[in-house]
Parts: sequence; structure tokens; C-alpha cells
Amino acid sequence: MGNKIHPNSVRLGYIRDWESKWFSLRDMPALIGEDFKIRNLVKQTFRMAAVSWIGIERAGSYLRVNIHTARPGVVIGKKGADIEAIRKKVEDMTARKTFVNVMEIKEPDLDARLVAEAIAMQLEKRISHRRAMRRGMERTMQSGALGIKVMVGGRLNGSEIARREWQREGRVPLHTYCADVDYGTAEAFTTAGLIGVKVWIFKKQLFVKSPKELLQQAKRQVGVPEPAPAPAPAAAEAAAQPAAVPGASDANA
Repeated sequence: MGNKIHPNSVRLGYIRDWESKWFSLRDMPALIGEDFKIRNLVKQTFRMAAVSWIGIERAGSYLRVNIHTARPGVVIGKKGADIEAIRKKVEDMTARKTFVNVMEIKEPDLDARLVAEAIAMQLEKRISHRRAMRRGMERTMQSGALGIKVMVGGRLNGSEIARREWQREGRVPLHTYCADVDYGTAEAFTTAGLIGVKVWIFKKQLFVKSPKELLQQAKRQVGVPEPAPAPAPAAAEAAAQPAAVPGASDANA
């Protein structure tokens, strides 16, 4: 898998969910293009609002746009003016009744897209790429991640020949499907040219449990006491034998 396949694509339906939730065989090409335009519109409008991803849901003539951001106040605007303006733009574009929800990202340092955008912004401010990578990796590991990998490519530090450099801390198991690996990209527009940033963050590992383990977990959540374990055979035989009466051997003698 490595760098050739999107880490989220192979995990869809297993530990990942789709960002667009709708189904229409007849209008699928048009709706895919519509989703692309909506996401570009939101990204360009709220470029400085730390928007990670945009979820789109469709049901008949209704459309719901879920904006996941680390700065919900910037997206909503003063008295909801900005969110109302983006809602009207989406309605004019799609001719559907639109609802816009803003969802806050509690830990932005564990979001790969936001980490990539933060590194890209530092590169645009002419900060050394190694320093920007190290700073982003330290913040992510301090937030509780199990591993992170960062790759930058382009004319680094204004060099004549483009190259790629990457750093990794912890472990990032890209081939383990039950590993929750987040992936995000960003672009830095520098005076020397365009520099791409890729980030992989390994958050946790989800294990597939057996039906017996799932049943025990459900009982613990409900509060049902677990049955006591059966005694060992040796302990059962010892319990079955009558206890010795003190002084009985002396009386027989």
C-alpha cells in the first residue's frame, strides 16, 4: 500500500465511513461534480478557518453540508452571517433546500489535514521545512498519537532541483486495516514554487473481537455480573472430602 493507495480508501466500510452519503445511479456523475464544487467553495471561503473535511448528505430535494473545523466561530461568523451566506451560495448552485451544520474538531493536532495545512503555512512564511516538520510531529505525539509520518516534496529551501524528504516518529502501520491511520495533504505556495505536504497519523488500533468477547463487553456495560469461574478439579476434590475432626485420631488410639 505505502504511498500509492489512499489509506482511507482501503478502510472504507471497515473502520472508515464515506464523506458523501447518498446513492443515485442515474445522476451519479453530476452529483459527484456537484460535491466537488461544494467542497471547493467551502474550502476557498473558509481558507483560514482550519476546515478539515466537508461531509455531504442528500435525501430527495434536501441537502445537508457538515463542515468539520477547529475554529467554528470563524465559520459561523458574527450572528451567523457567514454561515448563512455560504448556505445561500450552495442553494443557488444546487437548487436544493440546504442545511449547513458546523462541527468542532476537539483535537486539531490529531487531524492529518490540519497538521499538513499548519506545516504548509509555516513553509509559506519561509520557515525551514525540517523545523516545521519536527514542530508538527512533536505536537501530534504530545496529543496522544501512536505514530506520525510527514513528507514534503518540491524545491525545498529554494534549491534548484526538487526533492522529497520525510520524517517519522513512532509507528505507522499502513498495511494493517484495523489500524486507524488518518491521511491528509496540503500545498504551500512559496516564492520558489509549489511544495506538497503529506501527513500520516496513526491514532489507535481497532481489534476484531470474537462473539464471546463482544457478549462479555455488552454484559459489563449493562451491569450484569459475570458468573464465578468453575473451581479447578483438585480444589473440587479437596472441598468434597470431609474436614478432619481435631482429636479424633487420639480417641481411636
